[in-house]
Amino acid sequence: MMSKNGVIEKSSDILGGTPVFKGTRVPARTLMDYLEAGDSLKDFLLDFPTVSEEQARQALKIAGG
Repeated sequence: MMSKNGVIEKSSDILGGTPVFKGTRVPARTLMDYLEAGDSLKDFLLDFPTVSEEQARQALKIAGG
């Protein structure tokens, strides 16, 4: 099952259904954890190169409402 936004997907076959960035095994929550810890978006993208900057920005936009 993919979410309507096309950025995050959730499947019981990937990390037991944890929402991840589409096409990766990177939990979406990880981006929020980085930012809450004071790390930058650039730090996150360097540590998780399978997530595109566009995916991360779209996820932040969705999270911000």
